[in-house]
Amino acid sequence: MIELKAWLQKNLKGDPVIWAIIFAFSIISILVVYSATGSLAYKKMKGDTEYYLIKHSMLVGLSLAAMWLAHKINYKYYSRLSRLALWLSIPLLIFGFLFGDNINDASRWITIPLINQSFQPSDFAKLALISNLASMLAKRQANIEDFKSSFIPVVVWCAAICGLIALSNFSTSVILFATCMLLMFIGRVPMKYLALLVVAGALAGTMGLVFGQRLGTTISRVEAFLSADEVPFQAEQSYIALATGGVLGKGPGNSDQRNFLPHSYSDFIYAIIVEEYGLIGGIVILFLYLALLYRGITIVTRSDRAFGGLLSAGLTFSLVIQAMINMGVAVGLGPITGQPLPLLSMGGTSLLFTGLSLGIILSVSRGDISEESINQRSDAEAVQSDN
Repeated sequence: MIELKAWLQKNLKGDPVIWAIIFAFSIISILVVYSATGSLAYKKMKGDTEYYLIKHSMLVGLSLAAMWLAHKINYKYYSRLSRLALWLSIPLLIFGFLFGDNINDASRWITIPLINQSFQPSDFAKLALISNLASMLAKRQANIEDFKSSFIPVVVWCAAICGLIALSNFSTSVILFATCMLLMFIGRVPMKYLALLVVAGALAGTMGLVFGQRLGTTISRVEAFLSADEVPFQAEQSYIALATGGVLGKGPGNSDQRNFLPHSYSDFIYAIIVEEYGLIGGIVILFLYLALLYRGITIVTRSDRAFGGLLSAGLTFSLVIQAMINMGVAVGLGPITGQPLPLLSMGGTSLLFTGLSLGIILSVSRGDISEESINQRSDAEAVQSDN
């Protein structure tokens, strides 16, 4: 036991609470995805119900490995990498929109040759924009109110990336834009500039809808949500899962709605969690996300460097906002968006980019904890020398 504790302290640096939350989510994800994909595996894999369990477990392991590698890198290096990643994301988003794989009337996937694995450029662009925005704001803290040198570069990048994402994935662009707004508010950007950013974001989003692929889908989903006469099939099946789960749930693997609820293993996995683990399970999941938000904000308040604090805040807000929207859709608080539940839904490279985001957050906490330990050691040595 002592050796295990020593190994964990040596290899898993950073906030221990965040590590615990991540491992808890990983275990829950494997259990719930295995249950939710039982019928899908039976239909598509000719009865091989273990196929998606093995595949998802490998992807969870890969995301944990990416997280571990990212947390070992000093977070200051991400400031340099973010600008290169941001420039790279533009051609990837354009290529995905023009030549990407079209699924459900949206061209948002690019298939990687040789390994035959698809990924969404929007996941890469989201991570790049948040990281670079944190870097830009940190470097401009001394003259943050300068409109030309501080605000214009920020608004151009936010509008450009969010507008390109909106061409094929409007809900992701809205979540990213909201995250950027929160990050700029924390970065002390004047309110009058934030109001201008809202105008620029609305214009970019509108252009993305008009010239993109999601205008009709977005309008129909909003209309369906506002309609008092008809409930969309997905929402209806989700409500049934929630209602039949009760307080304690039906038990692991006993979901009935997984056989009827489309994308029960991704977009509506929260409904399956509540059905199998009850209201208590749903509250536990909500608590874990709120705990992640709290720890992310704690890192912000503890960080002595603007870039580290803003980077941790942006990535934490991005994950938690997406989680809250996913759970809100499942319980009927918003229109259907098609957003997966971070750390829990079955996915491919989305799990990888989520792991990278959490690894960067841990890298920030790791750096601050190391500096705090050095300062405490120096204070202790000073006290001893005085005595």
